[in-house]
Amino acid sequence: MTSTTAFTPIGPNGERIYYVAEDPHAHHGDGHAHGYAHSPNNTTGLGFWVYLMTDCLIFAILFAMYAILGRNYAAGPSPVDLFELPLILVNTFMLLFSSITFGFAMLQSYKGNVKGTINWLLVTAAFGLAFLAIELYEFHHLIHVGATPYRSAFLSSFFTLVGTHGLHVTFGIIWLLTLVFQLRKHGLIEANNRRLMCLSMFWHFLDLIWICVFSFVYLMGVLG
Repeated sequence: MTSTTAFTPIGPNGERIYYVAEDPHAHHGDGHAHGYAHSPNNTTGLGFWVYLMTDCLIFAILFAMYAILGRNYAAGPSPVDLFELPLILVNTFMLLFSSITFGFAMLQSYKGNVKGTINWLLVTAAFGLAFLAIELYEFHHLIHVGATPYRSAFLSSFFTLVGTHGLHVTFGIIWLLTLVFQLRKHGLIEANNRRLMCLSMFWHFLDLIWICVFSFVYLMGVLG
Protein backbone atom coordinates (compact mmCIF):
# COMPACT_ATOMS: atom_id res chain seq x y z
CA MET A 1 0.00 0.00 0.00
CA THR A 2 1.34 3.39 -0.94
CA SER A 3 0.58 6.75 0.58
CA THR A 4 0.94 10.29 -0.66
CA THR A 5 1.89 13.34 1.39
CA ALA A 6 0.32 16.63 0.39
CA PHE A 7 1.67 20.08 1.21
CA THR A 8 -0.14 21.53 4.21
CA PRO A 9 -0.34 25.33 4.27
CA ILE A 10 0.85 27.13 7.40
CA GLY A 11 -1.27 29.80 9.09
CA PRO A 12 0.05 33.17 10.35
CA ASN A 13 0.50 31.77 13.87
CA GLY A 14 2.23 28.59 12.75
CA GLU A 15 -0.89 26.42 12.74
CA ARG A 16 -1.48 23.96 9.93
CA ILE A 17 -4.47 24.55 7.68
CA TYR A 18 -6.42 21.53 6.47
CA TYR A 19 -9.02 21.37 3.75
CA VAL A 20 -11.97 19.01 3.66
CA ALA A 21 -12.88 17.75 0.21
CA GLU A 22 -16.39 16.53 -0.48
CA ASP A 23 -17.24 13.40 -2.34
CA PRO A 24 -16.72 14.21 -6.03
CA HIS A 25 -19.64 11.91 -6.88
CA ALA A 26 -22.05 13.68 -4.54
CA HIS A 27 -24.82 15.72 -6.10
CA HIS A 28 -25.88 19.13 -4.88
CA GLY A 29 -29.13 20.88 -5.42
CA ASP A 30 -27.52 23.93 -7.01
CA GLY A 31 -25.41 21.86 -9.34
CA HIS A 32 -22.09 23.05 -7.86
CA ALA A 33 -19.49 21.22 -5.80
CA HIS A 34 -18.11 22.88 -2.68
CA GLY A 35 -15.19 22.38 -0.30
CA TYR A 36 -12.40 21.53 -2.72
CA ALA A 37 -8.85 22.77 -2.11
CA HIS A 38 -7.77 23.91 -5.54
CA SER A 39 -4.33 22.94 -6.82
CA PRO A 40 -1.83 25.67 -7.81
CA ASN A 41 -2.63 27.41 -11.04
CA ASN A 42 0.11 26.29 -13.39
CA THR A 43 -0.53 29.26 -15.64
CA THR A 44 0.69 31.62 -12.89
CA GLY A 45 4.30 30.49 -13.21
CA LEU A 46 4.13 30.42 -17.00
CA GLY A 47 2.61 33.88 -17.17
CA PHE A 48 5.26 35.26 -14.86
CA TRP A 49 8.06 33.76 -16.97
CA VAL A 50 6.52 35.45 -20.01
CA TYR A 51 6.58 38.74 -18.08
CA LEU A 52 10.26 38.24 -17.16
CA MET A 53 11.13 37.54 -20.79
CA THR A 54 9.36 40.77 -21.75
CA ASP A 55 11.40 42.62 -19.13
CA CYS A 56 14.57 41.03 -20.50
CA LEU A 57 13.68 42.40 -23.92
CA ILE A 58 13.08 45.88 -22.49
CA PHE A 59 16.45 45.94 -20.73
CA ALA A 60 18.18 44.49 -23.80
CA ILE A 61 16.86 47.45 -25.82
CA LEU A 62 18.02 49.90 -23.13
CA PHE A 63 21.49 48.33 -23.02
CA ALA A 64 21.68 48.48 -26.83
CA MET A 65 20.64 52.13 -26.73
CA TYR A 66 23.36 52.88 -24.19
CA ALA A 67 25.94 51.01 -26.27
CA ILE A 68 25.09 53.22 -29.25
CA LEU A 69 24.74 56.55 -27.45
CA GLY A 70 26.98 56.04 -24.42
CA ARG A 71 30.00 57.77 -25.95
CA ASN A 72 28.17 60.78 -27.35
CA TYR A 73 29.17 63.31 -24.69
CA ALA A 74 28.35 66.46 -26.72
CA ALA A 75 31.43 68.19 -25.29
CA GLY A 76 30.03 67.48 -21.84
CA PRO A 77 31.16 65.33 -18.91
CA SER A 78 32.10 61.68 -19.45
CA PRO A 79 31.73 58.71 -17.07
CA VAL A 80 35.22 59.34 -15.72
CA ASP A 81 34.13 62.83 -14.69
CA LEU A 82 30.85 61.79 -13.08
CA PHE A 83 30.85 58.28 -11.66
CA GLU A 84 32.07 57.58 -8.12
CA LEU A 85 32.96 53.90 -8.21
CA PRO A 86 33.33 53.43 -4.41
CA LEU A 87 29.77 54.71 -3.89
CA ILE A 88 28.41 52.57 -6.73
CA LEU A 89 30.23 49.55 -5.32
CA VAL A 90 28.53 50.09 -1.95
CA ASN A 91 25.21 50.32 -3.75
CA THR A 92 25.94 47.10 -5.60
CA PHE A 93 26.59 45.29 -2.34
CA MET A 94 23.26 46.59 -0.97
CA LEU A 95 21.43 44.80 -3.78
CA LEU A 96 23.62 41.69 -3.56
CA PHE A 97 22.96 41.41 0.18
CA SER A 98 19.23 41.84 -0.45
CA SER A 99 19.34 38.88 -2.82
CA ILE A 100 21.03 36.77 -0.14
CA THR A 101 18.51 37.75 2.53
CA PHE A 102 15.67 36.92 0.15
CA GLY A 103 17.21 33.47 -0.15
CA PHE A 104 17.07 33.15 3.64
CA ALA A 105 13.39 34.15 3.51
CA MET A 106 12.73 31.37 1.01
CA LEU A 107 14.50 28.85 3.25
CA GLN A 108 12.30 29.87 6.17
CA SER A 109 9.19 29.49 4.02
CA TYR A 110 10.23 25.94 3.09
CA LYS A 111 10.42 25.19 6.82
CA GLY A 112 6.93 26.62 7.38
CA ASN A 113 8.32 29.43 9.56
CA VAL A 114 6.02 32.39 8.88
CA LYS A 115 7.74 34.76 11.32
CA GLY A 116 11.19 33.94 9.98
CA THR A 117 10.01 34.46 6.41
CA ILE A 118 8.54 37.86 7.25
CA ASN A 119 11.63 38.99 9.17
CA TRP A 120 14.00 38.15 6.31
CA LEU A 121 11.68 39.83 3.82
CA LEU A 122 11.78 42.99 5.91
CA VAL A 123 15.59 42.85 5.97
CA THR A 124 15.49 42.47 2.19
CA ALA A 125 13.24 45.52 1.92
CA ALA A 126 15.67 47.52 4.08
CA PHE A 127 18.57 46.69 1.75
CA GLY A 128 16.39 47.57 -1.22
CA LEU A 129 15.49 50.94 0.28
CA ALA A 130 19.17 51.62 1.00
CA PHE A 131 19.94 50.85 -2.65
CA LEU A 132 17.27 53.31 -3.81
CA ALA A 133 18.47 55.98 -1.40
CA ILE A 134 22.02 55.81 -2.76
CA GLU A 135 20.74 55.84 -6.34
CA LEU A 136 18.59 58.90 -5.66
CA TYR A 137 21.59 60.60 -4.06
CA GLU A 138 23.64 59.86 -7.19
CA PHE A 139 20.93 61.28 -9.47
CA HIS A 140 20.60 64.38 -7.30
CA HIS A 141 24.36 64.93 -7.38
CA LEU A 142 24.52 64.54 -11.16
CA ILE A 143 21.69 67.00 -11.72
CA HIS A 144 23.24 69.42 -9.22
CA VAL A 145 26.49 69.56 -11.23
CA GLY A 146 24.57 70.07 -14.47
CA ALA A 147 24.70 66.49 -15.75
CA THR A 148 21.00 66.31 -16.59
CA PRO A 149 19.38 63.86 -19.04
CA TYR A 150 19.17 66.73 -21.57
CA ARG A 151 22.91 67.48 -21.47
CA SER A 152 23.98 64.73 -23.89
CA ALA A 153 22.92 61.47 -25.51
CA PHE A 154 25.19 59.67 -23.04
CA LEU A 155 23.36 61.10 -20.05
CA SER A 156 19.93 60.53 -21.61
CA SER A 157 20.65 56.84 -22.17
CA PHE A 158 22.28 56.54 -18.73
CA PHE A 159 19.33 58.01 -16.83
CA THR A 160 16.88 55.93 -18.86
CA LEU A 161 18.67 52.63 -18.21
CA VAL A 162 19.51 53.14 -14.54
CA GLY A 163 16.21 54.88 -13.81
CA THR A 164 14.19 52.03 -15.34
CA HIS A 165 16.02 49.57 -13.12
CA GLY A 166 15.35 51.79 -10.11
CA LEU A 167 11.63 51.88 -10.92
CA HIS A 168 11.62 48.08 -11.02
CA VAL A 169 13.30 47.94 -7.61
CA THR A 170 10.69 50.37 -6.26
CA PHE A 171 7.90 48.16 -7.59
CA GLY A 172 9.63 45.11 -6.09
CA ILE A 173 9.75 46.71 -2.63
CA ILE A 174 6.05 47.63 -2.82
CA TRP A 175 5.25 44.07 -3.86
CA LEU A 176 7.43 42.73 -1.04
CA LEU A 177 5.73 44.83 1.64
CA THR A 178 2.32 43.84 0.29
CA LEU A 179 3.32 40.20 0.54
CA VAL A 180 4.47 40.72 4.14
CA PHE A 181 0.98 42.01 4.96
CA GLN A 182 -0.59 38.97 3.28
CA LEU A 183 1.72 36.60 5.16
CA ARG A 184 0.81 38.19 8.49
CA LYS A 185 -2.87 37.87 7.68
CA HIS A 186 -3.04 34.46 6.00
CA GLY A 187 0.30 32.76 6.65
CA LEU A 188 2.08 30.46 4.22
CA ILE A 189 -0.99 29.39 2.32
CA GLU A 190 -0.63 28.02 -1.18
CA ALA A 191 -1.35 31.35 -2.88
CA ASN A 192 1.24 33.20 -0.78
CA ASN A 193 3.85 30.56 -1.53
CA ARG A 194 3.27 31.09 -5.25
CA ARG A 195 3.55 34.86 -4.82
CA LEU A 196 6.73 34.44 -2.81
CA MET A 197 8.28 32.28 -5.52
CA CYS A 198 7.36 34.77 -8.27
CA LEU A 199 8.73 37.68 -6.25
CA SER A 200 11.93 35.73 -5.61
CA MET A 201 12.47 35.26 -9.36
CA PHE A 202 11.75 38.95 -9.97
CA TRP A 203 14.13 40.12 -7.25
CA HIS A 204 17.01 37.91 -8.38
CA PHE A 205 16.36 39.06 -11.95
CA LEU A 206 16.82 42.68 -10.85
CA ASP A 207 20.04 41.69 -9.10
CA LEU A 208 21.34 40.14 -12.32
CA ILE A 209 20.37 43.20 -14.36
CA TRP A 210 22.19 45.47 -11.91
CA ILE A 211 25.38 43.42 -12.17
CA CYS A 212 25.20 44.01 -15.93
CA VAL A 213 24.61 47.74 -15.35
CA PHE A 214 27.52 47.97 -12.92
CA SER A 215 29.88 46.13 -15.28
CA PHE A 216 28.77 47.64 -18.59
CA VAL A 217 27.94 51.21 -17.55
CA TYR A 218 30.05 52.03 -14.51
CA LEU A 219 33.16 49.83 -14.72
CA MET A 220 33.61 50.06 -18.48
CA GLY A 221 32.76 53.75 -18.37
CA VAL A 222 35.43 54.59 -15.82
CA LEU A 223 38.09 51.98 -16.60
CA GLY A 224 37.43 51.39 -20.29
